[in-house]
Amino acid sequence: MDAAELKETQAPIKAKYRDDPEAAVVTLKAEGRMGQGVTCKVDTGRALIEAGLHPATGGSGVHACSGDMLLEALVACAGVTLNAVATALELPLRDATVKAEGDLDFRGTLGVDREAPVGFRAIRLAFDIDGDLSEEQLATLMKLTERYCVVYQTLKSGPPVEVTAEAG
Repeated sequence: MDAAELKETQAPIKAKYRDDPEAAVVTLKAEGRMGQGVTCKVDTGRALIEAGLHPATGGSGVHACSGDMLLEALVACAGVTLNAVATALELPLRDATVKAEGDLDFRGTLGVDREAPVGFRAIRLAFDIDGDLSEEQLATLMKLTERYCVVYQTLKSGPPVEVTAEAG
């Protein structure tokens, strides 16, 4: 897809959202079901993923770790956003690699130390871009990728999360 095709595809969508802001609000959903042992089966809409404990918490390493999945979602979103921005701005990219890594202190999630955080204490996102870009073009590409990457902005902003439970 080139810049013209992207703009042509998105123009009516953007116009609709300008005219009807509520139409732009879409609820994304994910669902999982308890699996065998200490696992959860998650239907991604493309494949069924069985998530389990990370080896640092007693897992076998056979199942997907939800922390890895979070970083994978960040990489996927950042990569798609980078590509879309580069396409829209007609920036000459030959290739790009996106990497995410995060630091977890498993004492927190295992309840070993109440002072240890549960969750990532730091996440690093890195881009290796192969393209003939000026410093200004690279800065614009990165600024817009950060601005429009849904997963990055969600992690950065920390929106409220509501938890409910029903027993039946």
